[in-house]
This record gives sequence, C-alpha cells and structure tokens, in this order.
Amino acid sequence: MESESIWLGSMRKPIRFGMIGFAIAAAITFAWMAIQTFVAAEPVTMYDLLSPSGVFLAQMILFTFSGTVLLTAIYLSDTVGPIESKPQGFFDILSLVCSRISMIGVVCLVLVMFYEVVSRYGFNTPTLWANEMSLWMASFLFLLAGLYAMQQRSHIRIYVIYDILPRWMKKMADVISLFLIWVFTFALVWGGFDEAKLKFMRMETFGTAWDPPIPATLKPAILIIMCLVALQALSNLIADWHKEPAAHDDIDETEIENIRATLRED
Repeated sequence: MESESIWLGSMRKPIRFGMIGFAIAAAITFAWMAIQTFVAAEPVTMYDLLSPSGVFLAQMILFTFSGTVLLTAIYLSDTVGPIESKPQGFFDILSLVCSRISMIGVVCLVLVMFYEVVSRYGFNTPTLWANEMSLWMASFLFLLAGLYAMQQRSHIRIYVIYDILPRWMKKMADVISLFLIWVFTFALVWGGFDEAKLKFMRMETFGTAWDPPIPATLKPAILIIMCLVALQALSNLIADWHKEPAAHDDIDETEIENIRATLRED
C-alpha cells in the first residue's frame, strides 16, 4: 500500500516509472563501463567523467545517473517521514527535493568510500579519485543539509526568552531573525560573487592527481544554496505568521518510540 501523495498527485506513477527506467539505464551504462575497462583499448575512466565531451559512454553515465538521482529525489519528496513536517510554505517542495538529493548523496558517499577501502586494502590498488570525490560530495551534502534543516525548522534556536514573549513580540523577533538572515546572505553574495564567478568561468580545479573542479563548483554553490536558505526562511515566516507558536517543552512521543525500538534491536 502506497503512502499518501504530498504534492505529485497523478504524476506520482509517471515519476516512479521514469525513476525505475533511468535506474536501469544507469546500471547498464555502469556495467558497460566496468566491462570495457578490461576489453577496450582506451577504456572510459573517472577522468573522462570530468570532461565527457566527445566520449559517448561518459555522457551516457552522467545523463542516466543525474536523471536517476533527480527523479528519485522528486519521488521521495512526495512522502514525509514520521518526524518530518509536511510542506507548508511556498518554497517547501524545492527544499524537500534538495533534501532527498542529499539523502541519496549520503548513500553514494558511503559507496565511494567502501569502494576505496576494498580497492586499497583488498586488492592493494588505491584510487586517485575517491578522496576528492568524497570531499566534493560531502561539501554539497553539508550545504543541502542546512537548507533541509531550515525547511524542517530544526536548526539551532534558543527559546528561553522567545517562549515568554507575547505573540506580537514573537512575530517581531521572527521578522528580525529573517532580516538578519537576509543581511548575512546579501553580504555573503556581495563579497563572494566576483570570486565565485572567476572560479567558475575558468573552471578552477583542486590541484590533485584527479584534479576535479571542486572550487569552480563549490564556491558558486555556497552562494546559491545560501540564497535558497534565505528564501526558505521567508517561506517559513509567511507560513507560520498566523499560527500559534509551537510549545518547545513537549516530548516527541514518535521520536521516543523510535529510540526505544532501536535500543530493543541492539
């Protein structure tokens, strides 16, 4: 039995079929890449994935993998977990999709590190790309996790004074908090735009053996995702404006039960 659709509605099944189709295509292309490393005269390597122009297999791998991740993230964003809040603001759907991309990224990161450990200690053939790949992925996961935390309102907040304020002062505090977030975002973009643009335009690389364009992609991503966080904060303020503030001393029974179940399994 499928869970209730949050926002896809009738598009849920087509997205699911597309996700499965892209996943099968990605598995086939990765298998093709693995096989041709043993039989091809010039096999496609991880270096080719950085510059796939003219390399059909590398282009297919990037296309099918990106399609799989995107469609899977969209499909998974159509449901929420027991301790997740449902989409409420105008920006929540995009943040949920990004959060699912980060969740998939965690799995990919574990697989990369697992491959490196087996290759290094099992076959004594360490890779030149696994460390940089893990750093690259972890950087984006950290940024997307901040956006998800803002959407779920699970970022660190101190409620000792906030909870004793009257409702109108709480709203004023929320507006001031949003204002400070936007001031910080503006200062970050104002000070970092030229550097991010320069690194992206010259596709600055990491300077290692694999030499991925980590600075060229990460610097602009910091500015873009911070802008998304600011927009999510605005969405939260609008969605919560007419709501009664949550009581922060309540015990989350669902979370307590999950902890108890985990302890019983151990």
